[in-house]
Amino acid sequence: MSAQAQDVGLDLGRRRSGGRRGRFRWMIYAGLLLATAFYLLPVYLVVVTALKEPAAITLADTWRLPETWNWGSFATAWEAFAPTLRNSLVLAVSATAGSALLGSMNGYILSKWRFPGANVVFPLMLFGMFIPYQAILIPLFQFLRDVGLYGDLAGLILTHVVYGLPITTLIFRNFYAEIPDEMLDSAKIDGAGFFGIYARILFPLSVSGFVVVVIWQFTQIWNEFLFAVTLTRQETQPITVALANLAGGEAVNWNLPMAGSILAALPTLLIYIVLGRYFIRGLLAGSVKG
Repeated sequence: MSAQAQDVGLDLGRRRSGGRRGRFRWMIYAGLLLATAFYLLPVYLVVVTALKEPAAITLADTWRLPETWNWGSFATAWEAFAPTLRNSLVLAVSATAGSALLGSMNGYILSKWRFPGANVVFPLMLFGMFIPYQAILIPLFQFLRDVGLYGDLAGLILTHVVYGLPITTLIFRNFYAEIPDEMLDSAKIDGAGFFGIYARILFPLSVSGFVVVVIWQFTQIWNEFLFAVTLTRQETQPITVALANLAGGEAVNWNLPMAGSILAALPTLLIYIVLGRYFIRGLLAGSVKG
């Protein structure tokens, strides 16, 4: 066989192989699009129901687009849920900031400051991630009542700060473990103390770690329900409790809970849109050595 014939055969083989890979790639894309559409069906149902008139919400017309677009549902939901949205915002921002700051300092101590018992303290702290809310609900209720924080947002904020410390400590400890010890030793030689090293060196280098913690904690705290419904009074309830109360009646105008759920989902959605690209990057920081 001549060299020209061999080249032609190789070229045909490459084309066939490329064609098979192209068809396989399109099958993957089609499957992903189908899975995405299936995943977004509940979102479609929520939006469509929120835009319907109450009389038009029936089982027979569940999936149909509204004949008349009722944007007033969002205005009504905003008026009904504005106080609870404000409570959720104060709760999520305060608890996220507190757990992130304390978790970063815990991670700094456990990764850079050696002290007796550190190898025992850290696993015990991580054990808190595996304790279910229901297991501590009664003693937590009694404790907050005894210290005068039951029913207030301050008590709920304290609860989420403490409950968030294990995961935030773990993330920051892994992150700070990658920072060279020589950098901290140089700062000590220059006279920097514990807080000086943290404020001037570690904190400015912790942006990606804080992004991960903020996204994680804000989402968890904003969507949490059990602590919110048991540890607050009516005037301090967050949005999740208000939505459950509105949807739990016998005669419910379902356009209002659906519109309220969209309003409640917007803060976490905006955080993921703005900071989402940094999430995986920061989450993997410290997971690879060398």
